[in-house]
Order: sequence, then structure tokens, then C-alpha cells
Amino acid sequence: MQRRGFTLVELLVALFISAIIFAIGYGALQQALGSRGAVQENQDRLSTLVNTMRILSQDFGQLAPRATRSLVGDGADPALLADGRTDALVTFTRMGWANPAGIQRPALQRVRYAFDNGTLYREHWRVLDPVLGAQPVRRTLIDRVRSVRFRFMENGRSWTEQWPGVVTGGDPRQPQLRRRPIAVEVTLELEDFGTVTRIIEVAG
Repeated sequence: MQRRGFTLVELLVALFISAIIFAIGYGALQQALGSRGAVQENQDRLSTLVNTMRILSQDFGQLAPRATRSLVGDGADPALLADGRTDALVTFTRMGWANPAGIQRPALQRVRYAFDNGTLYREHWRVLDPVLGAQPVRRTLIDRVRSVRFRFMENGRSWTEQWPGVVTGGDPRQPQLRRRPIAVEVTLELEDFGTVTRIIEVAG
């Protein structure tokens, strides 16, 4: 019995079908890889947002009633300052500055949040009472931010965007300079996630 092989037409048809299958498989693989990249990007973005809110919660949750010497040395700055007249959004003193290396420094830290060109920054000074010319250490928290808003709850359960209000004199022991809010509301308007709001209770 004579064996019959494949004809040229049959081989071409088989190659054509194989090429279609490979093209479909390659397209599906590319789509899967693209989806995986998008998912990873979204996960990284969400992780950045969660980390930013965690840092904000830790900072404001440990607000300390400690005024600091003003940069020019002619008075004192409030323990919490948010008056809208400076480039910084809010400046304050916080407790619980970790010191695993045992460096000779206080456990209190002077912190400032700044918003510039769509990016929220956290800054802190290496000393509690900085002098004129001292440069803070800046850390980028999150970008693609449209706006940042802070509000502070007073003892009467009312909200205000300025703190501590009108202050006279420069004695750091002045009670008005040591006032703290009951809670702090943080609102971030992001390009991708929209508006995110967190209310942080101030300890003690």
C-alpha cells in the first residue's frame, strides 16, 4: 500500500491556522502582561496613599503642647501653626520621635507639611528649636494631588482652618501657644482616586 504525504496546499493551510493561533495567543499574552502592569501600578499607588495617611495619622495623633523658638529668635511659634500666611500648610511639634541609634536629641520633633506643584511633602528639623538658615529634611509623600486641606476641631466641636488664631506675645509658656485641637481633618483631592478624607483624633 502506497503511503500518501501532505500536499503543499495542506501544509500551507496548517501553517496559516497555526499562525492565527499564535497571533491570538500572543495578543492574549500581551493583554495579560499589560493588565498585570496596570494592576501593579494601581497597587503601588494605593500603597503610597495608605502610607501617606498613616504618616499623617501618626504625626497629628501625637501633637505635643510644645511651642518652639521662632526662627529669628525674637519670640515663639505655637505648638501648632496653620494660618495660611506661609508657604507651609501646617507646622507643629509632635511626640514619639523614634531614636533607635540612641542619638543625643529630644523625643519631640518639629514637623512641617508643604504642598508644591501637585506634590505633598513632609519636612522635619533635626533640632526642636531651629535657627534662621536651618534647612529641614524633606520627604516626598504623594504626587498627582490637586489640593490639600486641613481643618482643626476646637473644644466647642466647631471646625476651623486656622490655628491657633490670634496670639500676642512671645513667651513659649503662654497657654495660647500650647493649645492643641481635639481632632484634625485631612482632605486630599487626588487626580486618580478623587477626594480622600481622614479625621485624626489628637491624643491626650
